[in-house]
Amino acid sequence: MENSQIELTILMPCLNEAETLATCIRKAKKWLLESGVPGEVLVSDNGSSDGSREIALKEGARLIEARTKGYGSALISGIASARGWYIIMGDADDSYDFSKLDAFYASLQEGAGLVMGNRFTGGVQKHAMPFLHRHLGNPVLSFIGRLFFKIPIGDFHCGLRGFNTEQIRSLNLHTTGMEFASEMIVKAKFFKLRITEVPTILYPDGRSRPPHLKTWRDGWRHLVFLLIYSPRWLFLYPGLFMLLLFSVLFILLQFHEVNIRGIYFDIHTLIIFAFGIIASFQMILFAIFSKVFSTHYGLIPEKENYRIWYKYFNLERGIALGLILTLVGFGIILSTFLYWRHINFGEVKNISETSREVILGGVLSTLGIQIIFSSFIFRIIGIQTQKNLS
Repeated sequence: MENSQIELTILMPCLNEAETLATCIRKAKKWLLESGVPGEVLVSDNGSSDGSREIALKEGARLIEARTKGYGSALISGIASARGWYIIMGDADDSYDFSKLDAFYASLQEGAGLVMGNRFTGGVQKHAMPFLHRHLGNPVLSFIGRLFFKIPIGDFHCGLRGFNTEQIRSLNLHTTGMEFASEMIVKAKFFKLRITEVPTILYPDGRSRPPHLKTWRDGWRHLVFLLIYSPRWLFLYPGLFMLLLFSVLFILLQFHEVNIRGIYFDIHTLIIFAFGIIASFQMILFAIFSKVFSTHYGLIPEKENYRIWYKYFNLERGIALGLILTLVGFGIILSTFLYWRHINFGEVKNISETSREVILGGVLSTLGIQIIFSSFIFRIIGIQTQKNLS
């Protein structure tokens, strides 16, 4: 069949699926034939050693090899090789029914960029999903995805999904592991693809061996991906909360000790709050670094406030602000040193007061130095953006 005649590619990532691959291919080809959709079945093999490749060719599927290991790698290779205008992907373990793809295809024809299956609305058959996946892993990670990215999807990890080939390629997907499933959804949202959801039935898979998915390892990788792609929740919001909290506590102890029901909080506690201010400010800087880096290298789309940030918070202003804080901090420390020299470097009687001054000076000067060097890093990362604004 000529490439121009292929409307739909049914993509199956495969790693040692000899027990179920033939069944999946036959169901997919049956659906293509009965629906009259010009299409192909594409198997993206990820290093099978059980005869899966031979089965794919025997059943009339087109076979490619994804040389880099990983679920995401197999799908990235398959998406790059697909000939259809649309792609419907699904696991080759017979847990999804490839003979029932009408809802996916209809949504794609109606203009959806990404069509997600939802196993919780479609139905999870007995023994089809482990207890932890069904009641903890999937619900929690899907909730985090909805919270962080405002994506109205009930099942972030359904393995059966469809998408517009050209649009999905434009997302520059690159994760090679199971977290690929989350990357596709998050980037589809970032780049404003139209996302829809259809009920999908999950069946017990037909394999006699354990699944490739590792509950805790792959769950952790999904969570890390969601956090990395949402620096607001990983760094910014916790950093702002901690900065406000530690700053208030620092100010309370800056002038005198605090007695709460006979428990005294003094210099040692003030030092801890000082470290807290510095650490929380560093978290906020990390959030900004992540945003700038991700935008500059095309991992997330550029928004208007990104250019506004560079317009008003440039290198020169950052250096100026940092120098002011640094000089004020050093000035406070210097005044304390001069007092100590005035008493011939002897014993300081008002140690509590002078210690508070030194700690305040240290905090201000440290924050100032952080701002100065962070400004240079922003300039390095976003030098092209700043050139365009000049």
